[in-house]
Amino acid sequence: MNAEPRIVACAFPPRPRGRGSRAPRQSDGAPPPPVPLGRVPRVARLVALALRLEQLVQSGVIANYAELARLGHVSRARVTQILNLRLLAPDLQEAVLFLPPTVRGHDPIHVRQLQRVAAELDWEQQRRLWQALLAKRGSG
Repeated sequence: MNAEPRIVACAFPPRPRGRGSRAPRQSDGAPPPPVPLGRVPRVARLVALALRLEQLVQSGVIANYAELARLGHVSRARVTQILNLRLLAPDLQEAVLFLPPTVRGHDPIHVRQLQRVAAELDWEQQRRLWQALLAKRGSG
């Protein structure tokens, strides 16, 4: 086991300080882009996390899934649950990542529902389960 500490560095642009400081101006004079309403659904964030975590392990930045769990302060079982979302067919992963924002209330698709779809190994069957899930969401 590698006992050396890992250092992560983040760089942020300096913020103006003091009274009368203003937000930076657009150089081309165009208005700032509108802020989207709502929040990204949790299942979309978890699929993105699963893809990123797998990338970290494959590139060797993180040694293994047990280290992921330790660094994330979660159980190895939870890491497995998240990483199993990578078993979704690629087109379904894309569909989940681009789900519309949740404007209010609960997310229409929950992690438990998506885990049932990902547990099916046949991608065609996954697609049928996904379509049924979307139909249920639309009628519910």
